[in-house]
Amino acid sequence: MGRAAARGYEGFGGRVEEFASASTPWDRPRRAAPAGAPNIVVVLVDDLGFSDLGPFGSEIPTPNIDRLADGGWIFTDYRTAPVCSPARAALLTGLNPHRAGFGTVAHVDPGYPGFTCELPEDAPTLAESLRAGGYATFMVGKWHLTVESELHDGGDRASWPLQRGFDRYFGSMDGFTSLHHPHRLVRDNSVVDRPSLPEGYFLTDELTEEALGMIDGLRANDAAKPFFLYFAHTAVHGPVQAKAEDIARQRGRYAAGWDALREARFARQRELGIVAPGTRLPEGEQADAALIPPWESLTEAERELFARHMEVYAASVAEVDESVGRLVQRLEELGELDRTIIVVASDNGGTAEGGPGGTRSYFAQFVAGTPVPGDWVRDVPRELELLGGPRVHGHYPAGWARVSNTPFRSFKGGLYEGGVHAPLVLSWPGAPVQRADRGLRGQFVFVADLAPTLLELAGVAPLGERHGRPAQEPDGRSFASALGDATAPGRSAQYFESFGRRAMVSAGWKAVSPTAPTPAEGAAGGRWELYDLAGDPSETRDVAAEHPSLLGELAESWRREAWRNTVFPLDDDGSLFRSRPERECALAEPVRLPPFRPPLERFRASRLTVLRSFEVRAELVLGPEASGVIVAHGDQGGGYLLAIEGGRPLVSYNAYGVMHRAHGARLEPGEHRLSLRLDELDGLRWRVALEVDGMPDAELPAVPMLLGMAPFTGISVGYDFGGPVDWELHERHPGGFRFLGGELGAVTYLPGARSRHDATVIRRLDEAVLAVAD
Repeated sequence: MGRAAARGYEGFGGRVEEFASASTPWDRPRRAAPAGAPNIVVVLVDDLGFSDLGPFGSEIPTPNIDRLADGGWIFTDYRTAPVCSPARAALLTGLNPHRAGFGTVAHVDPGYPGFTCELPEDAPTLAESLRAGGYATFMVGKWHLTVESELHDGGDRASWPLQRGFDRYFGSMDGFTSLHHPHRLVRDNSVVDRPSLPEGYFLTDELTEEALGMIDGLRANDAAKPFFLYFAHTAVHGPVQAKAEDIARQRGRYAAGWDALREARFARQRELGIVAPGTRLPEGEQADAALIPPWESLTEAERELFARHMEVYAASVAEVDESVGRLVQRLEELGELDRTIIVVASDNGGTAEGGPGGTRSYFAQFVAGTPVPGDWVRDVPRELELLGGPRVHGHYPAGWARVSNTPFRSFKGGLYEGGVHAPLVLSWPGAPVQRADRGLRGQFVFVADLAPTLLELAGVAPLGERHGRPAQEPDGRSFASALGDATAPGRSAQYFESFGRRAMVSAGWKAVSPTAPTPAEGAAGGRWELYDLAGDPSETRDVAAEHPSLLGELAESWRREAWRNTVFPLDDDGSLFRSRPERECALAEPVRLPPFRPPLERFRASRLTVLRSFEVRAELVLGPEASGVIVAHGDQGGGYLLAIEGGRPLVSYNAYGVMHRAHGARLEPGEHRLSLRLDELDGLRWRVALEVDGMPDAELPAVPMLLGMAPFTGISVGYDFGGPVDWELHERHPGGFRFLGGELGAVTYLPGARSRHDATVIRRLDEAVLAVAD
């Protein structure tokens, strides 16, 4: 054990001994946790709006979270980052998002310090500090803090959960996944090799079981050691899904429509004291009227469809609450609920990415800004009963997102309050404060404040070093004093930035620039709006013209904060996120994939197929009864596969829910060479052609390209992993339709020319550094 210096000070939870970390992870100092140290559970819900939980005015039944809130603290002025990865980075490090490397989600890599999409080497995480302070550290669920080009099996794991302080991890490393058929699950440092899932599988349930198992495993071996559990739900991010029985419980709840439900939530918020007196609901343009039609203007069929979308969303929220209830029950059974701090929060506001009418074809809507043709279908019709189930990758319409964010305006990704104002509940039954001192708290709290607060409550000091490097000074500040004192001060100021949009909150005022400035306007220039949050928390009256000097001061404060927090360069023309590092080019080289292995990871696979022509070659020896999948890529959200069924080749192509199929001629037993070509046509389409032994055999003349995040499930050889590409084929041959009755060799992918529609700019890292210096 390496030596470490220590110094003591008094914290909320008692005396804190601060230990500097040693220079290597295997030589880091460890000590027993402070006497009576509480367990810590952080439950983070994805894309949950401010009003979606019962304590914040929702009609969705959340009795377990309601119970936590009734005996704990409800923070009504909690803000987070406008998108998920930045919020998660700030939560775990106590740094502002850009200083933590996450100016945006972990799907870009332009080469600038504020957008590395990896946690800094000199930023100890909450898990690392707690582990050094004597805690067991567990995580389940969504990570989304590793740049996507390092998610594959050969990637650098330096920014994976176990390397950032967690003893155990189980979940999806990516930004989202299907709850019925996860595209990829990781346990600790390795992909879970599970070719098929049992009937009725549901990810929220498995994550909960894994969390309970980690706690039980600890208690079977150590009855006293405190634990930190970070439970990052994949729900309710798109595709929004839920179990059929839970959707049925919501039936009819949303028939009155989004206008009535928004008013009802707002009324409850006023009764609960969640919103300040005088708060007004934004209307008209401020309430995105151009995006959201009045409910009464919709047809009967539209109302039925849109209500069903919201029933699925509500069921997913209720399933999160049920998961919380199971954790609380286990803590009660262990006699540890009183000594457990439980935090429930959202990573950002509710999202309007479903569009005005929602979508049953999530990946057709989620096409990463590619200019799709006018006949592009963003919502493939499906039977209502399929919504929320494994066959539909859907998302609710923007009208329900506005309800989720009641009483605020705008959505996830934006810097009005709807994008950044989120629910926060903190429960600690055994906290050293009186019952009368619990309840509503109106302090301004930011997501970066959570880590310092939890460390203080635990009586554990943050690590002063990480791997021999002095730790960055955190931006977050503990709000632990607010638990016992409703008048304790919160933070006074915080900057925000998202896709070039800017905002500054300071002393009850908020300056917002909803569009990126032009280079000529400068970092503090462009159009700014000003709101008095004390009197107008829902931002209904722009008072910029009345306070020009104050607005100028706030804009200049934003500029100074932006420089301090490595926010620049701003994405003022969209080019920032089109830039990718040169090292990723290797991911688009030809590759041979052996059969029956875990699927090639999503992003790794996408480099071979997305926005380009490509060829898939396979060699096989068929026996008289040979059948099964040769190669599959994708799922019910979009994908393609090549199989042998009934002695004939089958090409299935799922165009975001629209199925296309072509059969080849019957094959005689023996050796065969198959070539599946997808060649680009005009209008972002592919011609899909199969050759067998050098001769044309089957063809799909024109199908929509799979773009953006599709195909989402990676490439599997010899079986169809996860969500099936072709549901009818899956019903005939459940369990992945594994290739049997012959010999299947490795499958080779040969990427072709990039599409002219691919706007990606390949850059060397030194060019990016020079660009920001200029």
